[in-house]
Amino acid sequence: MSTLVNTFGNGLWMVVSALYLTRSVGLSIGQTGLALTITALVSLVVSTPLGYLTDRVGPRGMLVGGLGAMAVGTAALTLVDSFVSFLLVAVPTAVFEAAQRAAKGAVIAGAVPLERRVYTRAYLRSLTNIGISGGAAVAGLGLAVDTRAAYLTLILIDATTYLLAAGILSRLAPIPAVPAPATGPRLIALRDRPFLAFVVLDGLMATHFGLFEVALPLWVAHRTDAPRWVIAALFLVNTTAVVLLQVRAARGTDDLAGAAAASRRAGFALLAGCGLFALSGTATGAVTVALLMAGAALHVGGELWHAAAGWSISFGLAPADAHGQYQGAYAMGMQLGRIVAPLVVTSLALGGGTPGWLLLGAAFATIGCLVPPVVRWARRMHPHRSEPVAQRQEQAESKAAP
Repeated sequence: MSTLVNTFGNGLWMVVSALYLTRSVGLSIGQTGLALTITALVSLVVSTPLGYLTDRVGPRGMLVGGLGAMAVGTAALTLVDSFVSFLLVAVPTAVFEAAQRAAKGAVIAGAVPLERRVYTRAYLRSLTNIGISGGAAVAGLGLAVDTRAAYLTLILIDATTYLLAAGILSRLAPIPAVPAPATGPRLIALRDRPFLAFVVLDGLMATHFGLFEVALPLWVAHRTDAPRWVIAALFLVNTTAVVLLQVRAARGTDDLAGAAAASRRAGFALLAGCGLFALSGTATGAVTVALLMAGAALHVGGELWHAAAGWSISFGLAPADAHGQYQGAYAMGMQLGRIVAPLVVTSLALGGGTPGWLLLGAAFATIGCLVPPVVRWARRMHPHRSEPVAQRQEQAESKAAP
């Protein structure tokens, strides 16, 4: 319920943010892009340290507190009137956002049995798409009015959803904090070389989000003869598939071997999707639309497998007393992917045409094939973290027994 309420608010902000900042606040497109890049970099840098803090203070408290702080930061957006004032609000809000993101993964690790964590992540992602879609639909009403009062109303509704989400989560049973280790390094996730290698690969794979959100709409509009409404249809295919199929796609990924195999499948699915997108630039009429739709279906298949694999590996390679910081480090990869994606995917797909699409697809397939050996490397270095789920659950219950 907390996820559904919170992502409804996220859908509101995602739709109105660019227009609010440019039309109401008065920022230029360049200033808006720079500000969003700065906040993304801040979120990336603080993600792992805040994950470490999450383990120390307890993930439920950090998650509730982070959502409450996000409510304040979001409401403060109604007061910004310049580039500098926006940064003064957006940078601290990015820190709070990173904190609650790391804490959410740690809450799942602490409140959900081992064998149900990936399923839970998949279920929540389906709910996320439902919530964002609902928020986006309501935000469309505000865009139709297109007044400052309408934008401010939507932003304040978004702030309220953070408070409601925090209130709902406060009913969750407390999850004990983990004491800091007496000796040794604190940020062990940043010293875990195989895990960091996975984080980098996962982040590079995550550029497929930018491909779909940025490069593909521009490709359809400027390099194909498809009508513009096809862009909306492609997004509908993606959103519907995530809602209906994410839980199914997560089956078989609850152990590291199955997750690594899913990552490889994701790479090849994205390669096939890129190939069809490339062909759409040389086709005409109904064939163009069919190629785009088929490419979108393959793309979302890769997206579903990539997401499920990432959740399983990030949980499976983390020690039991450091889920917060490992989830924070895992989130760094996604942030990295979103930062580099617009430049990389537009340069290759739009600048390179068919060869660029094929090179992009080959990169996804290569990354997917590199994940299994990286996971095997991690298992050799940390064999106690890669035991089968059932065995790890049995050991955990045995240790907990009086």
